Amino acid sequence: MTVLGIDTSCYTTSVAAADENGVITSCRKLLPVQTGARGLRQSEAVFVHMKQLPALYEEAMQALNGRTIDAVCVSETPRDDEDSYMPVFKCGSAFAQVAASTLKVPLLRTTHQRGHVRAALQDSGLTENRYLAVHLSGGTTEVLLMDNNNLELIAGTRDLHAGQLIDRIGVALGLPFPAGPSLEKLAMEGESLSLIPVSMQEGDCHFSGAEAKAMKWIKTEELYPCNIAAEIFSVVERTVLRMLKSAMEKTGEHNVIITGGVASSQLFRDQINFINKKRRLGLDLYFGQRQYAGDNAAGVALIGVDKMKEGLK
Repeated sequence: MTVLGIDTSCYTTSVAAADENGVITSCRKLLPVQTGARGLRQSEAVFVHMKQLPALYEEAMQALNGRTIDAVCVSETPRDDEDSYMPVFKCGSAFAQVAASTLKVPLLRTTHQRGHVRAALQDSGLTENRYLAVHLSGGTTEVLLMDNNNLELIAGTRDLHAGQLIDRIGVALGLPFPAGPSLEKLAMEGESLSLIPVSMQEGDCHFSGAEAKAMKWIKTEELYPCNIAAEIFSVVERTVLRMLKSAMEKTGEHNVIITGGVASSQLFRDQINFINKKRRLGLDLYFGQRQYAGDNAAGVALIGVDKMKEGLK
């Protein structure tokens, strides 16, 4: 059984395919952003997706080398919420509808967030049906409780997202957007003294204060750029762990899967594991493959496989 997955986020156009054994192919392309900019308008992103989708679809089909496709699955909204909507996801939804009709196969639907969680679960070692899921990206900073495929929001950010903070500071330091990989490389050359305090409110977090402090350092040249980068990663790591500790106390759940573009950082993974063990927080942290942590259609395709298997029972 082979399922084609399609995802059109604010950062990436992606087409993937999966079967019962896992991901077969994953083809994706970042949306081009001008130097100094912090992303694209939705209208610009829609235009780019429509340009990039046909080539990525063809690339994926070539990689399948004639394999029969049994279904197409697409992320049609950002989250499960009824009001969840972004124009960019309409690109993937429309393209998937045409592909499914042309291939004469079922069209399956899911959300971008569920795709992230499913991609992270693959090869993570986490097998339980109930766990906490952390989604960290430029558009989401949330702790969710997954219980037998039901997602419940436990905590989130009240201003900036973790990925937004990283991108804004990275761009301010002259790094390309999205700034995660470049800021991580810079941070590894620096040292953090935990100069930015964690800001929490009833289990939720704030990152606007961290942004203001880092921007002041950049303007005054009070810290070296590498140390500013290290401080940004440090406050994100400590904040996520504080949120998880609160969520664990609220839900009684200690198993955690962490996904999203921020979770693709090896520095973030190493440091959050180190702090968790050093402070004996009691969290069991799981990560999927780094290449599937950022925006991609791999998790969407895997969800399609799951849905097809459920339908066959």
